[in-house]
Amino acid sequence: MLVALIIFIAVFVQSSIGFGLGLVSMPLLVALVGIQIAAPLVSIVAILAEAIILLRYRQAITLGVVSQLTVAALVGIPLGIFAVRTINAEIVTTVLGVLIFVYAVYALTAPHLPELAGRAWSYLFGFVAGILGGAYNTSGPPVIVYGNCRQWPPDEFKSNLQGFFLVNSIVVASIHGLSGNITAEVWQNILWAIPGLVLGVIVGFAAARHINPLLFRKLVLILLILLGFGLIFG
Repeated sequence: MLVALIIFIAVFVQSSIGFGLGLVSMPLLVALVGIQIAAPLVSIVAILAEAIILLRYRQAITLGVVSQLTVAALVGIPLGIFAVRTINAEIVTTVLGVLIFVYAVYALTAPHLPELAGRAWSYLFGFVAGILGGAYNTSGPPVIVYGNCRQWPPDEFKSNLQGFFLVNSIVVASIHGLSGNITAEVWQNILWAIPGLVLGVIVGFAAARHINPLLFRKLVLILLILLGFGLIFG
């Protein structure tokens, strides 16, 4: 039931503001079931959630940018998965906490960022996102920063993120499957997660039409700061 609740909250955030599924769910699930279960679990749940959200915002997607980010991420994903399988789990969770904490503080202070022109930037941010996605299912921060620097409009921002996240999640889940990481226990938790996923999408889409997005985003970032702090020192 806790798994279902965590997935509900994470999918609600993702469907409301366009990102946050991995950032919200991974810290909580790592503490609850461990990273070896949490990583493949979130990757499979993310495929379903991102496909639904992308379907809603599909008309605003920029295929050229998404393809550049994706190609670079494909190089980084195996490196991230390799790190999870070879590095001590305590080190992994601490690094995850630091990444989430730093990103949340950065996003909350909202510094003015220069616009990044040229393909090289998209490949760089995509590569870093692939490493984080393969290791922690948190490919979002680099791409979100890149989108902010490119000043994407809201619908384009959500659509491009879902397009990138979806391909990334499919690749990550496939590698987890080939590596034997998707065990019977992972599938059991996926079954628990499905009701939370469905309800999270429904409530998130409804909330997106009524909630103040700036206030909601600040509350989410404050929550992420607390979660990252807990992973670092917990």
